[in-house]
Amino acid sequence: MKQLLQFAIGLSLLISLPVFAIGDADAGQGKAAVCAACHGVDGNSVVPNWPKIAGQHAPYLERQLVLIKDAKRPVPEMTAIAMSLSDQDMADLAAYFASQTTSAGLTDEALRASGERLYRSGNPETDIPACMSCHGPAGEGNPLSGYPNLAGQHAVYSEKMLTGYRTGTTWGADDANSKIMTAVSKRLTDAEIKAVASYMQGLHKVRK
Repeated sequence: MKQLLQFAIGLSLLISLPVFAIGDADAGQGKAAVCAACHGVDGNSVVPNWPKIAGQHAPYLERQLVLIKDAKRPVPEMTAIAMSLSDQDMADLAAYFASQTTSAGLTDEALRASGERLYRSGNPETDIPACMSCHGPAGEGNPLSGYPNLAGQHAVYSEKMLTGYRTGTTWGADDANSKIMTAVSKRLTDAEIKAVASYMQGLHKVRK
């Protein structure tokens, strides 16, 4: 039943994913100065409250910019910036940051075992699925299904996002990914959120 449900969710995401403009990474690099103050010149932010966007899938990055611009995803620090971007600007920026490499992170060794267990096996007792079933064994995500790359992401940022999902945060009626995450996160404890966030911080995306 769980496998059938996951297949149905994945199929619905493939059908509903929007079509974006084709981005130019070189053009995006020339437009990236506005992003550098928070996310770093290459997308590797040094402040853990702000996400690393280096190596993130271009369609995912573009989708988030559209959600922010349309006021469906509330990010006050980015609202004015997103409003100033054209569709092509967003595509170019997404292409540039997707072409960068995520900097390596470290897992808290005290949390490694519990974080790895949750990421790779979930928690059958509370019906929490394995994170890697959507985000991949190395945290690489799945661009075709809209699942983001999580490898190396700041644990502080991941904790904030998971806690927000747990309280019911979604980004509009048409955003299937945030709905999936709210359904999963509502069963996570504080300790589980901290452990899996730390584990994901230490994952390394495999570059092909």
